[in-house]
Amino acid sequence: MQDRKGDRITSQMLRFQLLNVLGNPYVHIFGVGLPIVLALLITRVAVSELPADDMEPMISTTIYLGMGALIPMAVLLMGYAVSYAQELSKGIPERMQLFGIKKSVLFGSNVIVQMLFLIAAFLLFFLFGCMFAKIERPTLSGLICYILCMFVFSIICLALAHGIACLCKNFGRTYCVSMILYFAFMILGGMMGISYEDLPKWAKIIAKLLPVTYINRDFYQIWTGKQYHYMPMLQSYLFLGAVSVIVLFLVFGRPSAGCKIKISEER
Repeated sequence: MQDRKGDRITSQMLRFQLLNVLGNPYVHIFGVGLPIVLALLITRVAVSELPADDMEPMISTTIYLGMGALIPMAVLLMGYAVSYAQELSKGIPERMQLFGIKKSVLFGSNVIVQMLFLIAAFLLFFLFGCMFAKIERPTLSGLICYILCMFVFSIICLALAHGIACLCKNFGRTYCVSMILYFAFMILGGMMGISYEDLPKWAKIIAKLLPVTYINRDFYQIWTGKQYHYMPMLQSYLFLGAVSVIVLFLVFGRPSAGCKIKISEER
């Protein structure tokens, strides 16, 4: 029986996707450097205004945990979307399909590589946090919950980014949509100096549907093992996850006429 390599993820495919990630300046600037700089800067400013030093670990931990959500947002929602839109404009996925490599296999290899890069980015992020910010030690359940929530949030961001790039099929449109979502998540999640309580009523309704709101506002309680009501945060993950599934369904359910178009153009 003939072995169809296009039906499975190979090491060559993973290496190709890894080179794409490492060669993308957006992920290094906005996904690694910016979260570290913002977290340390905002933490330093917030701590300098505290009336008591014993509040410093709580404030530092709260800010740092919230800023961690910037990593999947920048690396995936913006960086991956822009990079994949450039590949689409050059016809790279269509050419791979001509060699029998399925879209689902391409997407699966992207998931693996992006998750590996995220792990490295988070390790570097918390390394700087332990060195320059007073982050409280988590409980085992709090650490596991944070890792799980960030992993699921990253998968959702990746699915949205992939769908946006496939639907827009253009660098400019993809960049515009991903940047709007990126800053909308930051503003509604309370990362731009506006807390959830200061938002207008209509914005609060939207903010409740975003996991980043609960990561930035409430995760200190989970991190330190305090009692927490998980249902609102779980509902936000289900909502945003359902949106990403619908977007992916629209992408993978459409007939791929791109290959026929490319062939006819070349002829």
